[in-house]
Amino acid sequence: MSRATQTELRLAKRMSRLGTETAFEVLVKARALEAQGRDIVHLEIGEPDFDTPANIVEAAVDALHKGFTHYGPSAGLPELRQTIADEVSRTRGIKVKPEEVVVVPGGKPIIFFTMLALVEEGDEVIYPNPGFPIYESMINFLGGKAVPIRLREERDFRFDVNELASLINDKTKLIIINSPQNPTGGVLTKKDIDDIAAAIGDRDITVLSDEIYSRLIFEGAHHSIASIEDMRERTIILDGFSKTWAMTGWRMGFGVMRADLAQHIARLQTNSNSCTASFSQMAGIEAIRGDQSSVDRMNVEFVKRRDYFAERVNKIKGFSCRVPKGAFYMFPNITKTGWQSKKLADALLNEAGVAALSGTAFGAFGEGYLRFSIANSIENIAKALDRVEEWVGKRL
Repeated sequence: MSRATQTELRLAKRMSRLGTETAFEVLVKARALEAQGRDIVHLEIGEPDFDTPANIVEAAVDALHKGFTHYGPSAGLPELRQTIADEVSRTRGIKVKPEEVVVVPGGKPIIFFTMLALVEEGDEVIYPNPGFPIYESMINFLGGKAVPIRLREERDFRFDVNELASLINDKTKLIIINSPQNPTGGVLTKKDIDDIAAAIGDRDITVLSDEIYSRLIFEGAHHSIASIEDMRERTIILDGFSKTWAMTGWRMGFGVMRADLAQHIARLQTNSNSCTASFSQMAGIEAIRGDQSSVDRMNVEFVKRRDYFAERVNKIKGFSCRVPKGAFYMFPNITKTGWQSKKLADALLNEAGVAALSGTAFGAFGEGYLRFSIANSIENIAKALDRVEEWVGKRL
């Protein structure tokens, strides 16, 4: 009887360049500790703790009963594409046609597909650092050159446009901007957006504008670079349903871009996911067209949590935190603790029962910071900060 032998797993070299999203890794570690009987406060994952609004759930159930359980067009159902086009036209002050919209399962496919479609080996992509880790991961995976632009605390984690201008060259293919920003909560002003457009000038450079937190603005207003006439056809807007309507598990995002590019992005969708779930798309129509009071209530609650967290954390030895203007993250500076970010995040999880992320999970320039998600109740945030304060009192 022959014995089966395991063959060597020979991965493609590009797999060694693929990163990850640390929030999910920390969540797994936290769940393992909970399985051992530990009480863990979860401030690691960027997921609203609210339920999806009832009217959206009901729209999905109704769609299931009506037979929206089959394949749909790769670019999305026509009615949803029209709804998104109308909404983006209204909120960004531009004219968007449905053929310029591609609906995908989550926001990440727009990042992935954009780079697959545009970035050749050796092309340079400028991206914010600290920033959403998938940007750098996908640039490296595709053989592009990742060019970080540092987001500095003294600028409220906004772009230094002079630094951006110095990074742009003939090899620059794509620039990624994200406002409101993950992990810092920074928000680009209208002047910032105008200055970024001026720095790009008339160069043949595409901008991927990640606006997934565009409805989560606590101070000021959201400004899209797509609203600048000269940048309109060079901008891809990334947005979606996960954050605004607490629909993370529904997996639904969208990109808005010039129609000829949208055809190629839809072709990538055909070759990967085929399409986004049809009943989810019908729920998406209700999310945009229906009652928005749930969004307003969530924002009011996030402001309360933000203000409470900032007041408390700034009293903890070694911690200092600016008050973010958007998103639902706090990004305190912990350099005065004398601890490296990863070591401190691990200690708070293992010893204090508080799950947070190291700033370095968002790039090298995140060293000296931790990210806490305030997508949790005031009671749990208070419990977490009590534990952090107690741990600091014993260890620092």
